[in-house]
Amino acid sequence: MFTGIVTAQGVITAITPIGDGRDMRLTIATPPGWLDGAAIGASICCSGCCLTAIEYGTGSFTVEASAETLSNTTLGTWQVGRRINLERSLKLGDEMGGHIVSGHVDCVGTVTAAVPENGSTRWTFAMPRDFIRFVARKGSIAIDGCSLTVNEATDENFGVNIIPHTAEVTGFATLKPGDAVNIEIDMLARYVARLAEFKA
Repeated sequence: MFTGIVTAQGVITAITPIGDGRDMRLTIATPPGWLDGAAIGASICCSGCCLTAIEYGTGSFTVEASAETLSNTTLGTWQVGRRINLERSLKLGDEMGGHIVSGHVDCVGTVTAAVPENGSTRWTFAMPRDFIRFVARKGSIAIDGCSLTVNEATDENFGVNIIPHTAEVTGFATLKPGDAVNIEIDMLARYVARLAEFKA
């Protein structure tokens, strides 16, 4: 489990096709000390995707992604040099600054607009209709692993506001209209919708 509070930016330093080219192994460089205490098998949220660390280097870790993950997230388009949002898994007693994020991406969305609004920027995203019904104004959503508050929602898209600090410490600094992002809907919304499908 994660909170959606990004604690570092990592850089992809190597990508190796595995499993007859259907799966992928990635090595990701991190800031000095960020991996201190991390064990083999640890879960690390990589731009919204929960991946398992299988190897550590000096200031880096390696993960593997299956064909299923590659086809349902943005990972299949990642290239060496790309910067990604990182968060280590939540520990009991840690500050819960965002919301409960599982690291299981629900769908890929697309940036449709980024418009300055007072001291922040209003970002608008389109996403598949099967998932937009789970998005509610003032609800929570995770975009590339960032916990954000929804400020507007329609039947086709939703919007969030990003302050300068968030942009500086996450991938929003380089995101632009047309880019694809990993989206995880609020876990509570998913379960409420499932329960509503059954009549008492």
